[in-house]
Amino acid sequence: MKEGLAKVTAKALTDEESDAMQQSFPAYVHGFLKTESFSGVVRANEANGKVEFNVPADRRPEQSRLEVRYSPTLAGAMVDALPYLVEYPYGCTEQTLNRFVPTVITQNILQRMNLDLAAIKDKRTNLNAQEIGDDAGRAAQWKHWDRNPVFDEAEVTKMVKQGVEDLTAMQLSDGGWGWFSGWGEHSYPHTTAVVVHGLQIAQQNDVALVPGMLERGVEWLKQYQEAEVAKLKLYEETGGKKGKSQAGDTDALVYMVLVDADVANDAMRDYLFRDRGKIALYSQALFGLALHKQQDIEKRDMIIKNLDQFLKVDDENQTAYLDLPNNNTWWYWHGSNIEANAFYLKLLTAVNPQDPKAAGLVKYLLNNRKHATYWENTRDTAYCIEALADYLVASGEAEPNVLVEVWLDGELKQSVEITPAVLFSYDNSFVVEGVDLTDGAHTLELRKKPLDANLPAATPLSFNAYLTNFSTEDFITAAGLEIKVGRKFYKLVQREDATEVVQGDRGQVIDQKVLKYDRVELASLDRVESGDLIEIELEIDSKNDYEYVIFEDFKAAGCEPVDLQSGYTRGGLGAYVEFRDEKVAFFLRTLARGKHSVSYRVRAEVPGLFSALPTNAYAMYAPELKANSDEMKLGITDTE
Repeated sequence: MKEGLAKVTAKALTDEESDAMQQSFPAYVHGFLKTESFSGVVRANEANGKVEFNVPADRRPEQSRLEVRYSPTLAGAMVDALPYLVEYPYGCTEQTLNRFVPTVITQNILQRMNLDLAAIKDKRTNLNAQEIGDDAGRAAQWKHWDRNPVFDEAEVTKMVKQGVEDLTAMQLSDGGWGWFSGWGEHSYPHTTAVVVHGLQIAQQNDVALVPGMLERGVEWLKQYQEAEVAKLKLYEETGGKKGKSQAGDTDALVYMVLVDADVANDAMRDYLFRDRGKIALYSQALFGLALHKQQDIEKRDMIIKNLDQFLKVDDENQTAYLDLPNNNTWWYWHGSNIEANAFYLKLLTAVNPQDPKAAGLVKYLLNNRKHATYWENTRDTAYCIEALADYLVASGEAEPNVLVEVWLDGELKQSVEITPAVLFSYDNSFVVEGVDLTDGAHTLELRKKPLDANLPAATPLSFNAYLTNFSTEDFITAAGLEIKVGRKFYKLVQREDATEVVQGDRGQVIDQKVLKYDRVELASLDRVESGDLIEIELEIDSKNDYEYVIFEDFKAAGCEPVDLQSGYTRGGLGAYVEFRDEKVAFFLRTLARGKHSVSYRVRAEVPGLFSALPTNAYAMYAPELKANSDEMKLGITDTE
């Protein structure tokens, strides 16, 4: 019997009176549309990468599909964002700067890659190998709020000029910058350092600045730094009675900006190195960049060694990221996870752009981009674009020169030449579907070699493969890459004579009987009795921060949910839950990186042996983000 509505007709016929009744019941096939995701990378010094996978015999062949995506530069995927990041500056000093800096970087990247914005508008290739679906449609997802992308280079030039004028007007009389400008405003070290850093980038990108503007900002920071050094020395001289005890996070930022302006204060360098373990990881990365420019290799390497203690490397999806300590500093500028990883990427790129950790940070930053609002705000977006631009040039990924071959089971299926001229138009996907994808074990191999035989294979190649089958196997197993979902069934056993101490109406202490349960985990094929209470817990593991993710848990036919009213759940995830006839669906507006869980209860009712199909997890706007749990088989017997 196929799935659909099954009609059941019952008749009662007699010689005198007759009656009949017909009812329709939904009939579901024992099957599930399952997607297995694979990720890999062929490093610059490697020639090939392989993925082995199995296509089950129990399936619907017409719904089988293998899609492979590959790219010589993940960092180049940021080009999609550029038309959406340029915008006229407005508002406070930092907002003005954070619209200005990406616009400047956009202009410079376009020049270095010999691109124009019109070419980006017409481009056909998505350089993020993780993303599937229509490439143009995925690029358009950068559109946010009511802003329109800018594809006119003359307009970008005009915006850069306007940004310089606005920042000049906001500079205060003492040379620094505050939150806004005008009467009563004061210069702040963080704001001034951020603006000076942005102007340094603009100057490096050949933007004409007002004479003396940058120099006055540098002088303000220099005087600030000298005053901070004096406080640190005073603390030592007075035995801790006056001054300040340690170098701080703002000191690290100011030190980096001043070193970029060729202003070095040896005393502050020594204080920062002494107190390196007391400042944030973000600030350590800033200090490391300054030490690298000063060629203080021993101290720089010690900073990198300190940072590497907090580096998490995920070989499954080739990402790396700094796992910031949970020390309640997230609301400070130096508590930003995205910015800390962006500046660590800048540090590793400066030291060794071929370091696999740098490539892992690139992929991590990309993975945590669109599922938020760009990244999270205008400042971290500006810093991410800055870091990715540095990596793109230093790693050589901006100028690929490689022949890519796709082999399936030892047979050449596709061959593509990738050069800068075709970087945004080459065919970056390979698809096999239907009966052409046969049962059994398969080996997918991607090979690369330089187009010029006299050159080494210096171009890396990132790739992803997505295998989709409508599986009708007797037991469907879990799958997932960027998100994973596990499911556990617990029989709830009422605790006899459970009590808790409460206060009586006259203040006396009394024991009150309460309803409490112990959870007994159920394995697949375990049996419960009709009427038993069961708790189903979904264990979610997310490698990144995401938005608009749905978890659909298909219930066993012999069970019914205890709660019937849909609505928002209580607890950390704040999911909206819908109770439907065949499943319970959890809608998550945001899903943070890490481990989470949601649960609900059902009651065993109808005797029999039932299958609970796997929990289905997917993102509404990112079709490559899919996962599922194991299937669960549950037996229900009559109550004795």
